[in-house]
Amino acid sequence: MDPSFEISGNIVDVVGNRIFRGTVRVENGRIMGVDEAAVSSGQYILPGLVDAHVHIESSMLIPSEFARLAVVHGTVATVSDPHEIGNVLGIEGVKFMIRNGKKVPFKFYFGAPSCVPATIFETSGATLDPGEIEELFRSEDIRYLSEMMNYPGVLFNDPVVMKKLELAKKYHKPVDGHAPGLRGEQLIKYIRAGISTDHECFSMEEALEKIRNGMKILIREGSAAKNFDTLSDLIEEVNEMTMLCSDDKHPDNLIEGHINLLVKRGIEKGYNPLKVIRSCTLNPVKHYHLDVGLLQKNEPADFIVVDDLQAFNVLKTFINGHLVAKEGKTLIDFISETPVNHFNTGEVNLDSLRVPGINKMMRVIKAMDGQLVTEELIAEPQLVNGEAIGDPERDILKIVVKNRYADTGPAVAFVSGFGIKTGAIASSVAHDSHNIIAVGADDESISETINLVIHSKGGVAAVTGNKKQILSLPFAGIMSDADGYHVAEKYAALNTFVRGMGSKMASPLMTLSFMALLVIPKLKLSDRGLFNGSDFSFISLFET
Repeated sequence: MDPSFEISGNIVDVVGNRIFRGTVRVENGRIMGVDEAAVSSGQYILPGLVDAHVHIESSMLIPSEFARLAVVHGTVATVSDPHEIGNVLGIEGVKFMIRNGKKVPFKFYFGAPSCVPATIFETSGATLDPGEIEELFRSEDIRYLSEMMNYPGVLFNDPVVMKKLELAKKYHKPVDGHAPGLRGEQLIKYIRAGISTDHECFSMEEALEKIRNGMKILIREGSAAKNFDTLSDLIEEVNEMTMLCSDDKHPDNLIEGHINLLVKRGIEKGYNPLKVIRSCTLNPVKHYHLDVGLLQKNEPADFIVVDDLQAFNVLKTFINGHLVAKEGKTLIDFISETPVNHFNTGEVNLDSLRVPGINKMMRVIKAMDGQLVTEELIAEPQLVNGEAIGDPERDILKIVVKNRYADTGPAVAFVSGFGIKTGAIASSVAHDSHNIIAVGADDESISETINLVIHSKGGVAAVTGNKKQILSLPFAGIMSDADGYHVAEKYAALNTFVRGMGSKMASPLMTLSFMALLVIPKLKLSDRGLFNGSDFSFISLFET
């Protein structure tokens, strides 16, 4: 039975652009009235928060479990791109996310992944062709075309890419963008193809150019990329063109907070609180045509209660009038699911990790903490018995990517930045194709850690000496079947374990997961070899 009740306080009206004292009347889960009146309560009532772009899978939680944690922070809805599971399981993976999300009182709005696989230069578990995109668009559960990462395909009129964009137009679906650094005439062509948002801006100049050409900017602050401080002035200057998003939110970070933390930071910076709140309520609701209430009569009763607009402590969260979180505790029940997966590879052995060395300079991936982008270093290889090996003293380690969809040999290169002195780390969370990726100080540790992940059919693992830890991820090799709070605790412990191996990175496992993301420059490693993301081509390990 849908609830009916009244609640009073300072009402944040994002539609009327004002704050006033009054009472909200809820009947059968909907807002039946918002009455302005003198009331004694000093609490604030405002629309529930919306994450305008997030990959639920990056939390390592299935949707129902993500919801349990997110509502505590005042999140009532997400605009969710399921391309992570799409790359593993295709359309069936997307359908799993939708089914599971419907089992909890939370508003998931999924998109049709536009780029599965993300590139032709890696092995993924599935392909989503235009026919399957159209099948998804026919469903009311799919609200938009997810980020178009293949911007070269847009610029050069790739027929498959253009067909997907035509389908989005046919079904009146917004199209999300992904165009880091794209400027000038190329940007104009990309936008004219019907792409309406971007969350990859790294500079204010880039963001303003995109806005001038009609594109909305999703200001991103997640576990991986953090652009809020660089772009947050947009909230005040061009509010109607901005939204807030996390993109990727790892479980330990989701425990700490979600979009509420960005609202608090924006208000602390001195921005108009109404503008900050509109950027994560009104703006995404209107852009994506979401069925999320905005504290208006006859709309769903989706709202939150906070103590004040400075501390911004979330006291209660309501979705369709149901109380789903109260005073830091989730009220959503745990949902048990049967895992779905795609894992079909055998163990690695030491011979497969050997790199024949030559007396020429070697290309090394330079990883940077908290960044998706990498740089290229040129270094002299350490040669032993004709092999190029890792050199932990110079922070040059082996990096390995193993195809997990077929039993083929691994790709091996070298990486700097992780700082690991002993042991190795491995993960089947490796954007976007989610093959197995590993970095380590010696071949024995690397092979042991990779095989630990293989035996679990997915997970995040670390090995040093006779010590080992693993967080198993049985759902598509990227999500856990456990309680979200337990997953967060175990993931945080794993990061601590890895820092004990010598890494100075704040989140070495997160950084590892992006070392195979070919669509972000500069130098990355796929299961097929070393890749130059600046010109989209494979490149040799040694200079020629």
